[in-house]
Amino acid sequence: MQTFSAEEMAALTKAVIQHMDEWKISGEDMLVILGLGEEVRPRHLQQYRQGDKSFPQTPEMMDRIDHIVGIADALRTTFPFSSQMRVMWLSKPHRRFQRRDPLAVMLAEGVDGLMRVRIEVDCAYGYAINDALHAAAEKKKAAAA
Repeated sequence: MQTFSAEEMAALTKAVIQHMDEWKISGEDMLVILGLGEEVRPRHLQQYRQGDKSFPQTPEMMDRIDHIVGIADALRTTFPFSSQMRVMWLSKPHRRFQRRDPLAVMLAEGVDGLMRVRIEVDCAYGYAINDALHAAAEKKKAAAA
């Protein structure tokens, strides 16, 4: 896992909060998506926004950050001229999520939900995951033979 300096982590924290602010989601939902514990309240998010506090550099948090940034980048690529469309995509029921909206998937399924949403909105990431799974299966099959 790559480690970041305090300044880099503060900048990354601010960027992630900014992405979620652009998505117009509540503070409570941000805390769930970020996997921050019960001790963090929505009012504490202002400290993260201002750079006074940074997210912990745990493997799970870094996975969450990676997926959030990937989703934000893919939404910006898909809807380059409309932040409103990005917000709408996150809140619109989707057939691949059993008619649930992507935000509901992220809230209910944690890191796995973030990854599922990212795969759906970022085809390049989805292809990379598929290729990695296929290569692992081939390797396992070759080892068994």
